[in-house]
Amino acid sequence: MLDDLIPLVNKLQDIVFNTIGSDTIDLPQIVVVGSQSSGKSSVLENIVGRDFLPRGSGIVTRRPLILQLINTCPPTASDDIPPPHSAAAVHEEPEWAEFLHLPGRRYNDFAEVRREIETETSRIAGLNKGINRLPINLKIYSPHVLNLTLVDLPGLTKIPIGDQPTDIEKQVRNLIVEYIAKPNSIILAVTPANIDLVNSEGLKLARQVDPSGKRTIGVLTKLDLMDQGTNALEILSGRVYPLKLGFIGVVNRSQHDIQANKSLPDALRSEEDFFRHHPAYRNIAHRCGTQYLAKSLNQILMAHIRERLPDIKARLNTLMGQTQQELAAYGDHGVGAVAGTTQPKGLRILQLMTRFSNNFIASIDGTLSEISTKELCGGARIYYIFNSVFGNALDIIDPTTNLTVHDIRTAIRNSTGPRPSLFVPELAFDLLVRPQIRLLEPPSQRCVELVYEELMKICHSCGDSELTRYPRLQGKLIEVISELLRERLGPTSNYVESLISIQRAYINTNHPKFLGGAGAVSKMIDGKAEKKRKDQTTKVKAGVATNGTATPEPEHPIPGGRTLSYPRDTGAVNQDLPNGAVPSLNGPMAGSATSTLHTSPNARDSFLNHFFGNDGTSVTGKALPEPNFTGSFRRPDVSNLSLDDSASIIYDEPALTEREQMETELIRNLITSYFNIVREIIQDQVPKAVMHLLVNFTKESVSNRLVSELYKEDLFDDLLHEDESLAQERKKCEHILQVYKDASAAANGVYEFEVTYFSYSLGALSDN
Repeated sequence: MLDDLIPLVNKLQDIVFNTIGSDTIDLPQIVVVGSQSSGKSSVLENIVGRDFLPRGSGIVTRRPLILQLINTCPPTASDDIPPPHSAAAVHEEPEWAEFLHLPGRRYNDFAEVRREIETETSRIAGLNKGINRLPINLKIYSPHVLNLTLVDLPGLTKIPIGDQPTDIEKQVRNLIVEYIAKPNSIILAVTPANIDLVNSEGLKLARQVDPSGKRTIGVLTKLDLMDQGTNALEILSGRVYPLKLGFIGVVNRSQHDIQANKSLPDALRSEEDFFRHHPAYRNIAHRCGTQYLAKSLNQILMAHIRERLPDIKARLNTLMGQTQQELAAYGDHGVGAVAGTTQPKGLRILQLMTRFSNNFIASIDGTLSEISTKELCGGARIYYIFNSVFGNALDIIDPTTNLTVHDIRTAIRNSTGPRPSLFVPELAFDLLVRPQIRLLEPPSQRCVELVYEELMKICHSCGDSELTRYPRLQGKLIEVISELLRERLGPTSNYVESLISIQRAYINTNHPKFLGGAGAVSKMIDGKAEKKRKDQTTKVKAGVATNGTATPEPEHPIPGGRTLSYPRDTGAVNQDLPNGAVPSLNGPMAGSATSTLHTSPNARDSFLNHFFGNDGTSVTGKALPEPNFTGSFRRPDVSNLSLDDSASIIYDEPALTEREQMETELIRNLITSYFNIVREIIQDQVPKAVMHLLVNFTKESVSNRLVSELYKEDLFDDLLHEDESLAQERKKCEHILQVYKDASAAANGVYEFEVTYFSYSLGALSDN
């Protein structure tokens, strides 16, 4: 009854290999390993009793050969049938072979089996003596074999021969380790007896994966070729290299016997005579030879199957669960089939559209169930754009980076017309500050573009595994939302552009945060005074002050505790401002002047009038010297020029006078102050506009837009067309799941047999 265990596992192996093409369950099997010319092929042919394996020099076995031996007439009692390959055995029943890659075709001639192995090996592994991991599955049906599952692997080699790859040794070792490392594999290590056991490559590899020797069987070949006076009795007795499963000695046909076409039955009889009459082995002859090896392998494999059966069942249950989850991800059969029932197509489309739009909205709101932990995305990314990207882009803008001193002076001169100005004209400030506000437009438009791109990214990533079944529907959903986003991009960009234009349309110098004229002058004066103090401190420390003391520049006190300093070379002397004369600020100076200096309604002259002097005079009443243009102004010869040639007149720009320096610095401070006000407004208004016109509008409109565009009965069939590759994957997954179910049923059959056999054994013991 125990003989049924191996056929059941063979059935399990067929089920798995026929569908998956690899041993994902790690089924119990015997793996044959050994070096080249160690006698592996001869051992397998002796067990089968047929010549069917390729022979030759170098690596002959270049693909794993999974050999299943199936007894076609199992005995009812062990005493009723002669042992396989014995002299009493007569080949009355037919024997044949089948390949897994040629289902349904029987080979009665084993010479054809050899040729098919060679052909199939060359087809996959090529003709250059290289190896390949894809196995060849061969079944041999015979009444003279015991049920076994054997795996023949390429022999270990050291040196590449001919066209073999240079790393052929490494490839072979990796392939062998891949098979023998599996816990459910029994290792059959074949070693020639005429070499030192410590040089056995098969035993070395076996020890790496099975250091305790619990699942390794040693086979000694070529015992008849040992030197005279030597024998392997110590090894076969287990006293040299202990293995739990022991060593078994066999004698194969020699090369001379093969060339002389000595039959396998004759070779088996010669082997039996050798052990029976050899003085060293005759006492253990019953534990030597191919017949004993086949019987031992059969019993060991059955015991190993019984031991590993619970693990096999657990592995099958795990694989079935994993495959069931994969199949669920592909969805059920039919359009919109859920839980075994087929929904109307319209309802199915509505469900998918609703799920898609909900995922889109949840990605923006940050409530999506699956949120990335690797990078910012969705609403968090939009927040980052507003606060970090856009905010930093505005902060790094220098309000006057593109305004040179020449630009400011030219603007002041152009705004005064043909007459000299008494103070800094307001028109110059307006003329210069408006273009600077436009510097805020490029980063603002870029902010809109970045948010738009992020919404497009969300749109392409908010589908789920169920929606991937219908690529046309998914494409249409993305297309509709993308079109909605493109529609909103234009109005949003236009509105942001309008925000900049609004700020340029009216320069509000009455803004509470605007520095104003008095503030700008005070800031300028404070800066000069601070610089002068630092310079004087530096001179004192350097010991260069005149008469040992630093002489301060003359200053004019200003009401409120401030003083006004001016250069010595103007000829001005220290003089206080008139009592009660508080300066008024005209033009851009009037902005926030009241917060610094209170104007008097009785004051007739402005602060700048007092500062620069009336009609070119200083506050002392003395005339300011006219700018000296000698050497800096070149008068061109205009006697022969017409009015149209006036543009070609070249003037050398004179150096800035001290008044011009103060005017340009004053204008620069005012521009910076007002630009900062506008920058703060834009930094607040642009994100709000983008959220209202682009983000929130899209969130509120996405569901209605999807329904209006796609919920049309004439589109249902096209939208719910399944992806062909996905349908094939689901079909393959269903087939694999069925394979695992069948394998599980086979494993349960083995388990039920074990229970029955155990009950039968207990009954037999109780009867005795």
